[in-house]
Amino acid sequence: MLFISDMSFAELKDKILKLLREDVEFRYAVAGLLGLEEILKRLDSVERAIEEHTKSIRSLQEQVLENTKAIRSLQEQVRSMQEQVREHSLILMEHTKEIRRLSDRISALGARWGIMAESVFRESLERFLQEYFKVAKVGKWKYFDEKGEIFGAPALIEIDVVVKDQKHLLIEVKSSASVNDVAIFNKKCELYKKIKGVTEVEKYLVTCFIDEKAKELARELNITVVTY
Repeated sequence: MLFISDMSFAELKDKILKLLREDVEFRYAVAGLLGLEEILKRLDSVERAIEEHTKSIRSLQEQVLENTKAIRSLQEQVRSMQEQVREHSLILMEHTKEIRRLSDRISALGARWGIMAESVFRESLERFLQEYFKVAKVGKWKYFDEKGEIFGAPALIEIDVVVKDQKHLLIEVKSSASVNDVAIFNKKCELYKKIKGVTEVEKYLVTCFIDEKAKELARELNITVVTY
C-alpha cells in the first residue's frame, strides 16, 4: 500500500488549487463532482453581466459629466443674455421717455401750427371769397350759445355771412374738413336760421381738403363744398 508523504500531499494540493484557479474545465469538472457546476456557471454569467453593467454605468457617468458641463455653459450664456436684456430694457425705457417728450413737443408745436395755419388760410381766402361771391366784404356772425345746442356746452359760435340780393349765404372756412366739421357747420346754420328768423339759407363749406364721407354728408345736407 502506497502512502503520500506530507510534502507530496502539499505539492498535490498546490497543483489542485492552481488547476482550480487557472483551468476552467478542471474547475467545472470538480464542481460537477461536488454538484456546484451550475452554480459556477451562473456566477460567471452574473460576473459578466456585472462587468457589462459597470461599463454602461461608466459610459453614463461620462455622458452625465458632459451634460453637466454643457448645462453649466448654457447657464452662463443665459446669465449673459439676461444681463444684455436688462441693459437693453434700460436703454429702451430711456428711448421711450425721450420719444414721449418729443411727441409732447411735436403735439404742442402741431397745435400752435394748426392755429397759425388756420389763421393764415382764412386770411388768404378772404380775397377768394370776395371774388367768388362778388362782394366787397365778408361779414361774420357771432352768437353765444348759452344752451349748448352746437357743442353740448355754452360756447361762442361764429359763421362767415354774406347777405346778397336778400339771400343769406353762410360760409364755413376750414383748412381740412371732416364729417364732424360738416355736421357742426350744419348745426350752426340751423341755429343762425332760428335766431335770425330766416327760413332759407345757402350753405358753403370752403376747404382745401375734404374726405369722401364728409362730401357725402355735405350733399345730404345741401351744403355746397368749395375747394380752394
